Amino acid sequence: MSMKPIRDIVIVGGGTAGWMAAAAFAKILKGAYSVRLVESDAIGTIGVGEATIPHIRNFNAALEIDEDEFVRATQGTFKLGIQFVNWGRQGDSYIHGFGSVGADFAGLPFQHHWLRRRQAGAPGALGTLDPYSINTAAALAGKFMPPRTDMTNSPLSQIGYAYHFDAGLYARFLRAYSEQRGVRRTEGRINDVLRREDGAIDALVLDGGETVRGDFFIDCTGLAGLLIEKTLGAGYDDWGHWLLCDRAIAVPCASVQPLLPYTRATAHAAGWQWRIPLQHRIGNGHVFSSRFMDEDQAKAILMDNLDGEALAEPRTIRFTPGRRKRFWSHNCVAVGLSAGFFEPIESTNIHLIQTAISRIINFFPHAGFDPADIAEYNAQTHVEYERVRDFVVLHYKATERDDSPFWNHVRAMEVPDTLMRRIEVYRSSGRVFRDGNELFAEPSWLQVLQGQRIEPRAHHPLAALTPDAEAEAFLANIRATIAKCVAVMPAHADFIAARCKAGPPA
Repeated sequence: MSMKPIRDIVIVGGGTAGWMAAAAFAKILKGAYSVRLVESDAIGTIGVGEATIPHIRNFNAALEIDEDEFVRATQGTFKLGIQFVNWGRQGDSYIHGFGSVGADFAGLPFQHHWLRRRQAGAPGALGTLDPYSINTAAALAGKFMPPRTDMTNSPLSQIGYAYHFDAGLYARFLRAYSEQRGVRRTEGRINDVLRREDGAIDALVLDGGETVRGDFFIDCTGLAGLLIEKTLGAGYDDWGHWLLCDRAIAVPCASVQPLLPYTRATAHAAGWQWRIPLQHRIGNGHVFSSRFMDEDQAKAILMDNLDGEALAEPRTIRFTPGRRKRFWSHNCVAVGLSAGFFEPIESTNIHLIQTAISRIINFFPHAGFDPADIAEYNAQTHVEYERVRDFVVLHYKATERDDSPFWNHVRAMEVPDTLMRRIEVYRSSGRVFRDGNELFAEPSWLQVLQGQRIEPRAHHPLAALTPDAEAEAFLANIRATIAKCVAVMPAHADFIAARCKAGPPA
């Protein structure tokens, strides 16, 4: 096996995935390797991934990107969490806020003291987790500010946030960043893919006749999977039996006030609708199951539920939820939608681009491409996708809705054992846990389980060792402190106006 270094890295496909990979390689590899990106302007990108989770800030920070400049360039806004409407029951609403919920007390996680007082009927405990999360409380008040790292004992230091942005503008921003650092872009459609005798990819043949050779290929061709699937036949695990939604209709509309610092996901009869506020418009889409609703009906629901005038014709995106059986095959790694697809309910797709890039750096190969490294990369990525899958499926399984065939089906369906175990552990006594380094931590599981009406039968028995008055004071103090903090925070729109207001869209 050759231990010589690879020299030529070819990224196939642009969009968010391609230019995130190009930017990361440009920064980390410091020009020691040739990085070339091949894309065609004639091939569109999906480009609806406008909501992110807080980990995107780590990616931008690693690239040393100025936050204000980035937000202006992408018409961005700030995101404190996701509001779920009509999921547990019609009329329900809760927010999955980033960051912590409450605080540990007397050696136990917060929710056990809250559950104990709530199950005892104590009015102070309230029936919602909202006032115990500064992210949720600020979101509901339309407030935003970044965390105050100098106030370590204040909830203001615990604010977690991500972004809403125009995915096309983000790709453009990263393209400029990458090209300034030596990445070469080649325009052209791929007519053929040449393979070596050992099965690995040797070169791309473009429509103009140019041959682009490489040692290491990054497939960012989206749902098409041009290299990883059509050339290498990596295979695909179809998760449509758990994730029934297989269509999305997307349309932008005019902005309205106030400028909300959160994504909204509103459940409908056979799926749900996203609402993502940017500075220059609102991104909207209806994710639905074609088994339970036809496209015309889905489009009508979307268009009837816009906050402002539609700014374009709606477009339909068809997808199969799932993941590749092999993410890395031979000398090719799939990144982004070519690796797998989750509906955007928890804004995980851009994050999975980020983790794939990080994992590629960790397993960066020699020219020999050791099979042990490839196998471990695939194993780690398989686990990552399975844990995200479970969290997404939870949103459908944990419901009391019985008003449509779709909701009756998902409520009664069998789910992966790994998810059912979590549901039953929480239902037993309010315990939540994080499985290793999985993406979603305990506060996320707590908010969705409780928000979607999974009611624990009990709480941790040791919570009873805390006197009632002491527990009530503990809960009241959290609520009062968070309320005071939110009161001094600026409005989301005012913060943007002062720091990172974008100009008119180009």
